[in-house]
Parts: sequence; structure tokens; C-alpha cells
Amino acid sequence: MSQLAAVFAVGLASVAASGAVAATLTGDAAFGDWRSDAPGVVRRITQEDIPPVSRPGVAPAAIVARPAGAQLATLPGFSVAAFVTLEGPRQIRTAPNGDIFVAETDQGRIRVLRTADGADHPVTTETFIDGLDRPFGIAFWPVGANPQWVYIANTNSVVRYPYRSGDLRARGPAQIIVPKLTLTGKGHSTRDVAFSPDSRRMYVSVGSGSNIAEGMGKKTPAEAAAWDGAHAVGAAWGDETGRADVLVMDPLGRGSRVWATGIRNCVSLAIEPRTSDLWCATNERDLLGDDLPPDYATRVRQGAFYGWPWYYIGAHEDPRLKGQRPDLAGKVAVPDVLFQAHSAPLGLTFYIARNGPAAFPAEYRGSAFVGLHGSWNRASRTGYKVVRLILKDGVPTGAYEDFLTGFVVDKNGVWGRPVGVTVAHDGALLVTDDASNIVWRVAYDGRGASAK
Repeated sequence: MSQLAAVFAVGLASVAASGAVAATLTGDAAFGDWRSDAPGVVRRITQEDIPPVSRPGVAPAAIVARPAGAQLATLPGFSVAAFVTLEGPRQIRTAPNGDIFVAETDQGRIRVLRTADGADHPVTTETFIDGLDRPFGIAFWPVGANPQWVYIANTNSVVRYPYRSGDLRARGPAQIIVPKLTLTGKGHSTRDVAFSPDSRRMYVSVGSGSNIAEGMGKKTPAEAAAWDGAHAVGAAWGDETGRADVLVMDPLGRGSRVWATGIRNCVSLAIEPRTSDLWCATNERDLLGDDLPPDYATRVRQGAFYGWPWYYIGAHEDPRLKGQRPDLAGKVAVPDVLFQAHSAPLGLTFYIARNGPAAFPAEYRGSAFVGLHGSWNRASRTGYKVVRLILKDGVPTGAYEDFLTGFVVDKNGVWGRPVGVTVAHDGALLVTDDASNIVWRVAYDGRGASAK
């Protein structure tokens, strides 16, 4: 980013923090790092803004204790409070009755939080089930007010537990729905699960086993065409078979097929309530440069190919795989919302609350919120915040706004890393943070931004 762009971005951050409406940063000004982040700063990165390949930086953040007096920042009228402390909370979902389900992935456990509307803390915290294999995705089936099952996506399987509204513990043993998702256990381990609004289709996201399919091997053009014909356009093979995909099947795991390919690591799935579009938040590849390629959130179109491993963000060919799949150059779908590279988007949810003591103003309805876990392979960090995707009538504009910041201490350390996001029954936004081990609650009260 140029010095002028940096100054411009910092200036707009100050304007946003004061509550004024900021212009959208575009072009070079849309790039930057944590120093230009502030609630209200809006960015829009497009395919035309993609920079050339450059030498990447590597600057893993040191996770430090929350400094005395450190506070999170959000927009005027909102407040932030520590809701509950758990052990490595990651994915978070709200049950139809308002209970909050949280995956403590490294603990192999799903927790349930029960809270009263408007309360800063849950009144009950229970273990719904434990002994799982790195669980992440959580979904309720059938869709609606009275689900009968809770589905859990483990790292290499999908299981479900019988459920009735209000259950704080699984009422019966697991049923195995998908016994095996990947050929190997290497690489990206988060799996998510979501259901179509009619409850007939189950979507499962499966990330790649590597950065750019280093061990996948090559195929001749004829072999690649035959493979695509038998699987899907752009489908990976070898030890990446069935990976970097979103799969679709029925709720019993039958008829599994590829919904979309070339999505390197689709971490979270969500259904947009107005259009019923399937969305995912995606981590793109590493080691092409500090600003390359952008991570993204996007509608996931049936039959679409999103580029991995041969291309990224349209027909930008990965130079490390140059010339391997020229047949795919014109077939790459461009994602809807591009984030600064290496931001690491994880959680994704749509804001649907219309009332409640913590409900956001009407202009937030229909927006999406994404937790950005933060970069490791970038000279100056980016991410480490929650952003709002700006949609119009369910259609993304490509722009996103900083909503919750303040997790970064300095150039060396961070004290928090956002993961999952969900909307509570009372309209608050809940955010898991697997560095501080806190679930944060962001509520609207109209009195001005505050944090505690």
C-alpha cells in the first residue's frame, strides 16, 4: 500500500471512530493492515485490484494476555461485553429456542449456553456431548421451530443426535450420517454443515489437504477432462479427492455429490434468508505475497468452480502451477466479497433479528457478519476483527465494514482472535474468540459505544 493510501486509510479510520459516515476505500486504498482498521471503515476490493505476485512476509502473531485497560471498539450506539469464558470456543450457532451451541473443537466437545433476553451472561452452561473428533459445524434439522436432530460435523465425519427443543444434553447416541469425508487427515480440519430452507438438502464443506495440492500429481489434458466428466469441473484428485469442495446430499447422507469445486477452505456455511442462497467464508492460498490472493465470502453456486489450486479470483493463474489446466482459465467463478489477503475469514452469519432488547437498527437486517481470525503469513498483520458485509435485497455489494476491532496489541502481539458469529434470541451478536477463550456479546442500546 502506498504512503498516501496509508494516510488516507488512517484518516478515514479516525472519522469512522467519531461516528461520521466514511467513504468506501477502493483501489490501493482498500489494502492495508491492522493500523488502518477502525469501526466504520468500509472497503471494497475487486478483481481488477489484484496485485502482482510478490515475496510473502511471515509474521505469526504472539498470543498475549489481554493488556490492562484493553478494550474492543465498535460503532456508536453499540456495547461490547464478555459473555462467557470457555475452552477454545470456535463455531457458534443459535438453536430455534434461543439456546446457544458452541463447539470447543480442541476439547472434542459441544457446549450449550442458556441465557435470558438482555442478559450479559448465560444462566446455564452445559455439555451437550463430548468425546468428538475436532467438532466444528453445528446445524439443526429439520429447519424451523421444532428440530428433531442436532447435526455435528467432525473433522472426518458427520453425525447427528436426537434433540427436542430445550435439551441441554444429547438425549440419545449418535447416528453416523457420513462415516468418512476425506481420504487423509492432513490439512484443513474444519467442516461445516447447513441445510436448505426446505430441509431436503444437506451441504457439507470440506477444505483442502494442502496449500496448492503439492502432492496431488498431474494429469494429461485427456485424463483431466475424463476426471472432470466423472466428478465435477475443476474437481481435485489423488489425495485431494473430495476436498476443496462443498458437497450436497440428503439429510441421511445419501446421494452425495459435489455442489461446487475449487474452494480452498470453505470454513463456514450459511443460508441467506431472503434469497436462500448458500454462502461460505473462505481462506485462500498462501505464499504469493502480502496482498495476494484476497480471502473471500461468496454465494456458492451449483456447479461453479472457484479456481483452487490452479487459479484464484477469476483467471489469475497460480505461477507455481503454470500451464497445468489452461482449459479451466475461462471457467473460474469470481467470489462476491473480497477481503484483504490472509485475513482468515472463519465464522459467517446473517443478521435477521427484528426485535429484542439488544436488536440492531433496521439498516443492519440482511447484513452478514464475518469473523476474521487474522493473518500469519504477512509482514504486517491483517484481520483480527469482525466485519459486516453490506448486502442490498440479499445481493452482495462487494463492500465490507469494520464492526469490531481492538484485538491487536502492537506489531508483535494480539490478545484475541475472532472465530464464530451468531445472532442471539435478543438480537445481540455473539462472537467466539479462541485466543482469549471468551464469547463476546455486542448489543445495541443507542447510547454510544462502550466495552467491558
